[in-house]
Amino acid sequence: MVSESPVSKHPDDIREWRRQHVPAFNDNTLKLGTFGQNCSNGCTMTHAPTTFEPTFEHNVKISQLADQLGMELLVPVGRWKHFGGTTRFNEDNLEVYTWATAMACNTENIMVFATSHVPTVHPMLAAKQCSSIDNISSGRFGLNIVCGWFRPEIQMLGIELLEHDDRYRMADEWLTVIKRTWTEQDFDHEGEFYNIKGGFLLPKPIQEPYPTLINAGSSEAGREFSAKHVDFNFLSITTHDDAKEIMKDVTKRAHGYGRECGFMTMALVCCRDTEEEAQALHQRILDEGDWEGADNIMALLGIESSSFGDKDTVRNLASRFVAGWGGYQLIGTPEQVVDQMLELHRLGIDGIVLSWLD
Repeated sequence: MVSESPVSKHPDDIREWRRQHVPAFNDNTLKLGTFGQNCSNGCTMTHAPTTFEPTFEHNVKISQLADQLGMELLVPVGRWKHFGGTTRFNEDNLEVYTWATAMACNTENIMVFATSHVPTVHPMLAAKQCSSIDNISSGRFGLNIVCGWFRPEIQMLGIELLEHDDRYRMADEWLTVIKRTWTEQDFDHEGEFYNIKGGFLLPKPIQEPYPTLINAGSSEAGREFSAKHVDFNFLSITTHDDAKEIMKDVTKRAHGYGRECGFMTMALVCCRDTEEEAQALHQRILDEGDWEGADNIMALLGIESSSFGDKDTVRNLASRFVAGWGGYQLIGTPEQVVDQMLELHRLGIDGIVLSWLD
């Protein structure tokens, strides 16, 4: 006999359980975390000097410090191959599910995420890995779903990259199978991309109704996916007006499914005692930037992605990829950086995952 699914519980009961047990839903109105520490160069495509190393030992130190500071989230970059250029950006990286398990075993309170490419992992395997890490971490695991856009990376694994909207159709079915695996037992699924006979999983995840889910979809298909499935849309902010439009649209779509979807973003921090010193740090990142690697990414995004608009818009983002992997820029004194964070929160952002040169 299948026990009662936690999804069948009243939404208010689930919200209260999450508030008490899951850091991403705690009473802090603005959640904070780190982003991209599992990859070489982190989120800066530059030769500016840094002591950062993408080693297990250095990752543990960073994660433990973030945990001690009371941050809520550790989010890695899912990466299989470098982007060329003079830095060979992100070429040295720790695999995300293994990384999340290791960070969970070396921290106490902070959440650990895996950033998983849909076409590279069968949904039953992904469900098993996620549930195992959620149990190992006592309910501190989250999944960042990415559909894959870097064609050489996907082709390296012998997989043909689908058209943009088809990737999201695949992701919809992939996550549907995963959610069923987390909440049902002995189920069958016959779909366009996956066929499951007698789907079974133990142990089930600790989190109710299932582990925390995030996705960085801002295209039409991406917004619909976030609205239907995830807890937080991981928003790339170009302008405040664009961000407000996306948040309003995703919120409306989510209400159409009878659910809520929050919003998080990523940001590069350049913080010094004076504004002049902070601006100088940011300029050094750009002056010593890997513009060849940034051009490679811009060309791929212009062709492969619908998340950032037309090619001119994509090209204008090049400097933000050199300094912050396309994220928001928090530059100034500690007080100025805090004010900028609060401005994002007033815009409607629930959480910010941060990166630094060092």
